[in-house]
Amino acid sequence: MATVAAVIASTHHPFYYRASTSTGADRPPFADEWVEKIERFRETLTRARPDVLLMVGSDHFHQLWLDNMPQFLVGKAPFYDANFYNEEREFGLPRMTLHGQEDLSAHVLRDGIDAGFDLAFSNELRIDHSITCPIITLRPKADLPIVPVYTNIFAPPMPRPERFVELGRTLRRLVESWPSDLRVAIVGTGHLSLELGGPRQFGPHGPDPDFDRKAVEWIATGDVEGCLREVTLDSLHAPGNATHGFMDFMLMMGAAGDGVAADHVDSLDLFHTMEAYFTWYPKSSEGAPA
Repeated sequence: MATVAAVIASTHHPFYYRASTSTGADRPPFADEWVEKIERFRETLTRARPDVLLMVGSDHFHQLWLDNMPQFLVGKAPFYDANFYNEEREFGLPRMTLHGQEDLSAHVLRDGIDAGFDLAFSNELRIDHSITCPIITLRPKADLPIVPVYTNIFAPPMPRPERFVELGRTLRRLVESWPSDLRVAIVGTGHLSLELGGPRQFGPHGPDPDFDRKAVEWIATGDVEGCLREVTLDSLHAPGNATHGFMDFMLMMGAAGDGVAADHVDSLDLFHTMEAYFTWYPKSSEGAPA
């Protein structure tokens, strides 16, 4: 059976690529610190020696719209084009072509449906920065096949946080039951407190530092129960109007395991957001990283 080589969760700020590649007067003052943190974070994936990346993200109304919005969607294409024009224009993100792992996609779909998730699928999915940004930060060679899983964090009615956690647990089980000798890293990206287009968008830090501190603690310690006691669809409006992306972090907590502390934890207070990075190494029967 396949091995879960790592479970990795992070934010996916689309400005990182431009900040990290700019020079001279165009280079932001925070770029060097950000790059140092990303390089340490990248090494956590390199250490895991993955063969495949199962990528969890959310379409930012690029391809999915209110006329047809799946709650959870799995890509099953042989390759995926990325990014979209506005991401190239605003953030300088490069166009990319990513190879798919169709066998794992088929397994996740068939067994995921049998496990109680009515998963949608797409044979022509185009990928946006929620998946390309973690590839740029974690695997800039973009040389590993992917299975993209998109979640609905934008368009009500959305699944409740409990459903995201359960999907994370299910994805972990599905990878571990895949009849393959490949090593799979489950990588997901979301938000902490986030405001888009509202009065708190461009503050000196994320719109709700108290929420961010609690969120980092929940994720770092694997406190799924504590998180679920406080986080609801209604409560996520208060920290910022786009904070429902935190449910993708909760999905990754489900994949990592209840009560399992992260092996790598880092964050960066970046003018209008708190960037955060977490890695778990599932343990073998001997207690060593798998």
